[in-house]
Amino acid sequence: MASHRKPRTRTAGPRTAPVAGITTAALTSIALLSQTATAAPSAPPKPSLEEVQKKVDTLYHQAGVATEKYNAAKERTTKQQKRVGELLDDVAQRTEKLNKARQELGTFAAAQYRTGAVSDTATLLLADDAQDYFDQDQLMSRLTSRQKKAVDDYQTEQAATTKKRTEAAKSLETLTTSQATLKSTKRDVQQKLGDARELLSKLTAEEKARLAAIEKKKQEAARKKAEELARQQAEAEAKRKAAEEARQKENPGTGTGSGTGTGSGSTSSGYATKAAKVIDFAESQMGKPYVWGATGPDSYDCSGLTQAAWKAAGITLPRTTWDQVKVGTTVTTADAKPGDLVFFYDDISHVGIYIGDGKMIHAPKPGANVRVESIYYMPIHSVVRPA
Repeated sequence: MASHRKPRTRTAGPRTAPVAGITTAALTSIALLSQTATAAPSAPPKPSLEEVQKKVDTLYHQAGVATEKYNAAKERTTKQQKRVGELLDDVAQRTEKLNKARQELGTFAAAQYRTGAVSDTATLLLADDAQDYFDQDQLMSRLTSRQKKAVDDYQTEQAATTKKRTEAAKSLETLTTSQATLKSTKRDVQQKLGDARELLSKLTAEEKARLAAIEKKKQEAARKKAEELARQQAEAEAKRKAAEEARQKENPGTGTGSGTGTGSGSTSSGYATKAAKVIDFAESQMGKPYVWGATGPDSYDCSGLTQAAWKAAGITLPRTTWDQVKVGTTVTTADAKPGDLVFFYDDISHVGIYIGDGKMIHAPKPGANVRVESIYYMPIHSVVRPA
């Protein structure tokens, strides 16, 4: 028999346990994410000493490039200032002549007025276009020869003065541009040098000592290369002398060769004389500080030193390395002679004076003094014989 009891209906109640578990997990994830987001970023790894040295060397090199740009801009600015001054003086003189010519024309106009004649000269002075007015035959026929000359002089001076004023205005614009470039390159040099000083200031005493050791090792490697070049040059010179002696024995009447018709001996002797003066000057500057943009007498940059040294020998060199490298004859490193200029880097941003045995005298960089160094301390670009 079927039961009369109604089946119990189950009411779906909240499933608290699983929900609580999900909520806890979500809160935990949010908390972890929040901690990750607000955590302080980790400090960048400290650069190695080698990386610091490379960065400092790069900054000094860039400062050297900027220094040569500054030197070029300064040279242009100086020339343009002189040119603008000359043009303004010329304009002033021409304006004075123009005023005199105008006064003479005014005298003629006043004379015509006093005699009651038609004042053609006065009309001329008031005309918008003097040339069109002169094209009128009736005016030209009424001018005396003196008046005609005065009018011609006035026209000539007016045209010349206008031309010079235009030229002066353009020169002033160019000068303004050069001065802006000068200021910009100066800031660039100062920025590069400031960055280099900041990097070095962060080094500990131990790191500075290690950096000095790295520098000494670099100089030692360059010194060995210089010694090898000196050995090769000595061997080449010995072979040359032996060949010359053998030639003299075979042809005793030919002499030493210095008096031959080629003139090569006298040319070599003349260059050696100049080179000796160059090196004497450079040696006398040793110990003076490198200062970018300086040309002496108390401090120098690299091209300032080479320019001053060759000036002591009576030879005028341009101001920048980029111009100095174009003056003279390019020779191989193996054929370098004392007095030659040795240029460095692909961008030709440094120069020194070769003194023999693979060495040079140069103004190295900020913080250093004029000194002797191996030419292999930096990558060589070329060697040039200026005179």
